[in-house]
Amino acid sequence: MADLDLLHFEQLKAEVQTEYLKNHHPSYDEISKWKGIDIIYFQEDLRKKAKGNISEKSFYTYFKTVPSSKLPRIDMLNLLAIYAGYQSWYDFKKNHLFANEIISEHEKPSEIIIADEEKLEISTEKPAESAFSTPEKAIPTIEKTTTVEIQPSLEETKTTVATSTSSQRIFKNPLINLIKQYFWLISSVVLMTMVLILVFWQRIFATDYKFTFIDADRNTKIKDIIEIRVLKENETPIRYIINSGKDIEDDNLGVFRFPTQSKTLAMEVNSPFYRKDTIYRNLDPARTNETIELEPDVYAQALYYYSTNDISKKREELDKIISNNALIYQVFDNETYGVETLDKQKYIGLVTTPTTSLKNFKMIETKVSPETKKIILIKFKIQPDEITK
Repeated sequence: MADLDLLHFEQLKAEVQTEYLKNHHPSYDEISKWKGIDIIYFQEDLRKKAKGNISEKSFYTYFKTVPSSKLPRIDMLNLLAIYAGYQSWYDFKKNHLFANEIISEHEKPSEIIIADEEKLEISTEKPAESAFSTPEKAIPTIEKTTTVEIQPSLEETKTTVATSTSSQRIFKNPLINLIKQYFWLISSVVLMTMVLILVFWQRIFATDYKFTFIDADRNTKIKDIIEIRVLKENETPIRYIINSGKDIEDDNLGVFRFPTQSKTLAMEVNSPFYRKDTIYRNLDPARTNETIELEPDVYAQALYYYSTNDISKKREELDKIISNNALIYQVFDNETYGVETLDKQKYIGLVTTPTTSLKNFKMIETKVSPETKKIILIKFKIQPDEITK
């Protein structure tokens, strides 16, 4: 049955390809050769006709391999079947029966149940109670001392002294035993404390410095991601990322905190829309809060603006600021294809076509030629969307 389903899936992919080619003209007719902007346009058409979406990763998994070695989930099969003009995956198979193939009516609900909810039964067993109870602790016994009648005179005095000495021994022995018993524990605690002090010496006695990065032109805190590499002599740089969370309080926006005992600090600062800079500071414990200005990268900001806003003008503006020989890379989050190159006009066509995919547009890196003052390198990505209905 699984082999027949894979054959049906190949039929379905062919009909999906036919349906898309009715109104579109991709780079290749074969759906297995689509990539980049062709996939984005197909996702857009799928949302319009079937009211759903498949991720770019799923497309590469199930459409790039011919024939497919595994079957997608039922919700993706239903979505593709609806796009091809059928009510469901079950309806598609019913209209494409092979010779001697029989589809039971009971197969329809069972597929839906499997697609909606996959449950894994986990059996839990209580550990068996021990058949034997823990042995009771032995109750210490106190030996009774017998009294002996002692004759008076000199022997009575000797006996009194002996009794006093014996009582002192009985009093001292528990204290000595207690010290011996906890000596190793106390020694271990003291040793561990010394080790912790040595390990965390810098943190305990370090001064906490706060650096706030602001836009040099606008005098406002920088909201974009900032990569900071702390440089130390004869050591590998330490990398920090700030402004990486979705919801950041205003007090923490553009703020880098660094505890240290050192008197100097060198750090390399990089942000997608600001010029890369290396900053050196003489640290003073009396001045722990500093503000650092970053120069905006005008070209990178303009490129991002014209790639996401102002649809009526951005084709003309992008053509002006991008070099004809610019290297343009689109980065993908999948294991099959990592990077795809685009030419200038194809990039402009991608970012000026109003699709819902542009809401996930993210600029990674840009470079400007010092001679021509035009952009010669663009690296960007479009965040993938999972199946949504």
